[in-house]
Amino acid sequence: MTATIDRTIINERGPLPPTRLSLAPEGTAPGLLDGAWWPRSRDLFRELPALLDVLDSRWGRITRVTVNPAHWPVIPRKVPVAGHTMHVGWFIEEQDPHQLLLLSWTGGRWDLLIIPPETGAAAAARLMSAAAVPGALTASALMASEDTTRDASETVSREEQWEAEGGAAFVGAGNPDPTGPSGSAPRM
Repeated sequence: MTATIDRTIINERGPLPPTRLSLAPEGTAPGLLDGAWWPRSRDLFRELPALLDVLDSRWGRITRVTVNPAHWPVIPRKVPVAGHTMHVGWFIEEQDPHQLLLLSWTGGRWDLLIIPPETGAAAAARLMSAAAVPGALTASALMASEDTTRDASETVSREEQWEAEGGAAFVGAGNPDPTGPSGSAPRM
């Protein structure tokens, strides 16, 4: 299998908006996650330098990053970051698909939840808050929890919309007759 990479797109670096990052407060007990990162795309070559510009000053020079390739179409082996090169690796079985692992010369290891770029702002805010709480769930558990929350709110919204648009009344204890209040079947 051959992969073609269009270097004109990947190497194109313009000014980037601020990094969307939420970290657990310093001095808190270590948990399964140290925060969350919400990249703007699935292009690690473009996204990682902005993230590491923020983290290098806080945690020391990050020298290695690993991801699970499930959500990344291209994983570069090396990424230039502010005067040094950072190595990127990947693990399929050993690493949570929604997790970014960072290693530093001086500080050790940190694990961040990766919020998919296509996630809505409200869901991303919930996930970023949850991942920054010490003792948070695993990355995949947080994502599954958010999916459940989103599905429940969408279901309620669809039911409200149905009723607002004149949908059929609920057939239940208050209205046991499915043919309607008059007892006659609807005409088609």
